[in-house]
Amino acid sequence: MSIPVPVEGLADAMSGRAFAYLLTVGDDGRPHAVAVTPQLSGTELIAEVGRRTADNAAARPGAVSLVWPPAEVGGYSLIVDGVASVSGSSVHVRASKGVLHRPAPVGAGPAEPGSCGNDCVGVPIP
Repeated sequence: MSIPVPVEGLADAMSGRAFAYLLTVGDDGRPHAVAVTPQLSGTELIAEVGRRTADNAAARPGAVSLVWPPAEVGGYSLIVDGVASVSGSSVHVRASKGVLHRPAPVGAGPAEPGSCGNDCVGVPIP
């Protein structure tokens, strides 16, 4: 089940989450994941990273995502896609799409097209 998250809702969606995984793509096309504690500044998420992550983000700025695991069992993960820029050891991600996501409950069956059943929670990103 997925729920869109508008940019203005990121602060609330991030609240109570200890860390995120920053996902970039290496020269060989393989994903590279690191745990980060991003800070929200306006519409940008900023995280301190190592050289490989910074190099990946600089080389493929449109292939960057952040994933916050759920705060509790059965909770939603927050997934944010964006466009990266690099400044020194910091990656700045301008959020372009965000969702709260969790597996559908067992036995829930498919939802109506265009809906997420009665399990939706809205969070805003312009």
